[in-house]
Amino acid sequence: MPDVLPLKHEMRGVWVATVKNIDWPGQPEFRTEELKDEFRKIASFHQLNGFNALFVQVRPAADAMYPSETEPWSEWLTGEQGLPPEPRFDPLHFMIEESHNRGMEFHAWFNPYRAVVDFKTNTTSLNHISRLRPGWFLEYGDNLYFDPGIPEVREYLVQVIGEVVRNYPVDAIHFDDYFYPYQIAGLEFPDSVSFKQYGRDYRTVEDWRRDNVNKLIRELGTEIKSINPKTRFGISPFGVWRNYEDDSTGSKSRAGQTNYDHLFADIRLWLKNEWIDYVVPQIYWHMGFELADYSTLVDWWVDNSFGRHLYIGQGAYRIGSDRAEEWLDPSEMPKHLRYNEQYPEIDGNVFFSSRSFFSNPLGYTDSLRTSRFRYPALVPPMPWLDDEAPTPPVVTRIESENRSVYIEWSIPEREKRGYTLIYRQRGDAPVNKEDPRNIIAKLRYPITTFRDIELPKKGKYSYALSAVDGNNNESNGGESHIVKVK
Repeated sequence: MPDVLPLKHEMRGVWVATVKNIDWPGQPEFRTEELKDEFRKIASFHQLNGFNALFVQVRPAADAMYPSETEPWSEWLTGEQGLPPEPRFDPLHFMIEESHNRGMEFHAWFNPYRAVVDFKTNTTSLNHISRLRPGWFLEYGDNLYFDPGIPEVREYLVQVIGEVVRNYPVDAIHFDDYFYPYQIAGLEFPDSVSFKQYGRDYRTVEDWRRDNVNKLIRELGTEIKSINPKTRFGISPFGVWRNYEDDSTGSKSRAGQTNYDHLFADIRLWLKNEWIDYVVPQIYWHMGFELADYSTLVDWWVDNSFGRHLYIGQGAYRIGSDRAEEWLDPSEMPKHLRYNEQYPEIDGNVFFSSRSFFSNPLGYTDSLRTSRFRYPALVPPMPWLDDEAPTPPVVTRIESENRSVYIEWSIPEREKRGYTLIYRQRGDAPVNKEDPRNIIAKLRYPITTFRDIELPKKGKYSYALSAVDGNNNESNGGESHIVKVK
């Protein structure tokens, strides 16, 4: 039976939520070193378990986990909105560096329209935008939201996110499923005033709402690429675009709310028009769920991703829960990932959320580390952004020393923001770089030396090095170097 290679290219992401201190910080009022230590533990833990990307919530509610010129420090960072961490530091810069040093991508996660959580009891800082521009906001349920129908709101949100793209080397800008809020039974979203002012050319308020969100996505995508053409823009919508009974192009589901009809997020249009680079539908239901079956929805998204990257959002928080007996079955989540493997259109998975893995529910964390994610994987490249292979590193020294192998290399100037992959294969045949089991290290510049001390036994080993750039393009060629270990 032929050897089946593990996947070399696969998104393995995990969401790190900061709203209400879900994942990080574990509690507010941490001081700087505690904040740093906790994030290092999170990043190292997920690196150990085989993940290659962190999706970190940097703007939960018109606030910031970074020093912003327009929005206050988040209350979930220090316990009080507007209060900076002490001693002062830049958490976003720190988190990006810690992620990149571990060979992991950093996707900056924003909530565009949510402005104040629990606004009746929460205290906002004096410079919060809801105080400065109260006419931009609407109360709905327990939260305060930007009114998406006001053009100045859209301009403001593009400015806020553009600030991050300009100032930080994030790999992507990321939105989750909160556009217009999930509807509350018997309570209409109170945007009739702005509809009267701005919606006269639309047939219905629903069409106007959808176009408000369409404009934000289109304009933001243009702004991101104008600042940095290689920064990705991705969205993680609710798992159902539309139900089939409402639209023949929808999925065979019976969800009570959908992106198109209730959140006014026409994600299918954004993919079809290539306004975004990837989509992560949140398919948090089990296989066989009558209203929204996992496999049915995966099939639909495969047929409607239009060549953009498709990662499946997985509800890790449900593993071992008693909300549905299916999630008490240790095989439920593994079945999801196995189902996805039949589709080359699926480029990986992203799991919600970070804290779920620390309790090792039903042994799933151990299973990922020792089996499914045992070998490293690169995030798949996006050829429409950049398909130029980087120049490979040049090995300047390689030799056996005391049952170890020492390697030195040089890196061309243009590649000094990328990574070096080191491959090792037993024997003297050329290294098979398509086999991720041969990858033993992913090292970020300025590292240009490596000592391999984990050799399984004596004998000949073949080594090869390649370069990987920020879009996950890997260099071609690169000769193999044979070393005899005594």
